[in-house]
Amino acid sequence: MIRFLAKGLIRDRSRSLFPLLAIIITVTLVIFGIGFMEGAMNNFLHSTAVISTGHVKVVTKAYKKESNQLPNDLALFDTKNIIQTLGDMYPNYFWTPRITFGGLLDAPDQMGETKEQAPIFAFGLDFFSEKSRQIEIWELDKYLISGRLPKNRDDALLSTKLAKQLSVNVGSSVTLIGSTMDNAFTTYNFNIVGTFDLNKGQADRQMMLVDISGARQALDMVDAASEIFGYHNSLYYHDDEAVKIRKHFNLTYSDSIAQILRNEESKNILSYMTGWNKINTIEKNKLPQQRSIALSDNQMYDNTEEWEELSVEDPSVFTPTMIALRDASQLASMVDFSNVAMGVMAGIFLVIVMVVLWNMGLMNGLRRYGEIGLRLAIGESKGQVYRSMISEAALIGFVGTSIGTIFGISLTYYVQEFGIDYSEAVNQISSSNMVVPNVFYAKVTPELYYIGFIPGVLATVLGTMLAGLAIYKREMSQLFKELET
Repeated sequence: MIRFLAKGLIRDRSRSLFPLLAIIITVTLVIFGIGFMEGAMNNFLHSTAVISTGHVKVVTKAYKKESNQLPNDLALFDTKNIIQTLGDMYPNYFWTPRITFGGLLDAPDQMGETKEQAPIFAFGLDFFSEKSRQIEIWELDKYLISGRLPKNRDDALLSTKLAKQLSVNVGSSVTLIGSTMDNAFTTYNFNIVGTFDLNKGQADRQMMLVDISGARQALDMVDAASEIFGYHNSLYYHDDEAVKIRKHFNLTYSDSIAQILRNEESKNILSYMTGWNKINTIEKNKLPQQRSIALSDNQMYDNTEEWEELSVEDPSVFTPTMIALRDASQLASMVDFSNVAMGVMAGIFLVIVMVVLWNMGLMNGLRRYGEIGLRLAIGESKGQVYRSMISEAALIGFVGTSIGTIFGISLTYYVQEFGIDYSEAVNQISSSNMVVPNVFYAKVTPELYYIGFIPGVLATVLGTMLAGLAIYKREMSQLFKELET
């Protein structure tokens, strides 16, 4: 049967070639459009997750409130035990500590005198642990411009923008000028071993990356971290799952410190209370100064007195709390909008394509009145004619959809690997707070392998069925009359 229909379609290319091309083109566009929308949104969310939020992250409530000031005196303690606990609770995610800090980076000349200085926004990342995935998460092997990745505690990577501003190269030594978590003045030397460009607009213009061991040494933060980032093992952001574990964690550990310290074997999860004790014992004439170099105008930390009062009234402000990606940087509305927009756009795209192919099937059937009349005249029944029309449409739809799926997935895969460069548009964005990638990538998802069959086969068959019904309802005499004309 299929062989007979195929031979007929090959012989009469006028009724098969145009529908086949239309299906191939439309299915290709459907698959690529959905793949690109999915990839571009995930690329944006991933960029934000890498730089500032993770898929979820754990901080103290006090740190969360003042996070824009990088208050490392409100950091998490005993991070090894926290990470172990988080890993046991949420095995679909992996957890990594991070120290976020600011300061002034001094680049000396050959005589040891200051050549250039620049404010920095730095991250202490866990590069060296056995299960570290920082290289993979940051894609540093792809974005490294010169030099190598860190191998020692004192190795540092600078963004190309920052290296240019400081007039330094790989092999140069720079000095961090900042303050420890106890608000003492500190200087620490780092060796520049590489430069990078994340292709994320202005996000990395003053960025330095070091191993967390170097950051802890420089800032006197032994087994402490500003934040603990959690990423789904697939590195793909699942909003529903992130919200679910955020709710579970906060409901479980936010009521009281006593609840958190239920595991007596480890002392436990959070000797971060040390941070609370430090806050309570600070003398008013020794208030800590703000950390960010952009704010380092010798202002006093405005909220110290407030924290003193809160720590007495509500010690839970220093308990850990979990934040999902959607909670950070007011991304909730964007995540919700993207989920709805992608569904609506995909739905509209599919409906339009279905209408076009439906109409094409209808017109293809109607213009075959003469052929159908002839077939009836030689003895075929209406049912036989109708079934053959549907079978032909299904065969054309299947072949066209299969070819279109191959083309669409191939195009999507190409853009997934190489991306589309929007550097010129991104560079016009002046806000340094926006983490916008320069290159957008598509994403090949399992749905792309079958979603094209909805418009490709279903719409074509429905259009042909409608045309066939119109023929089916006509009287034999009317069909012969149309044949004569």
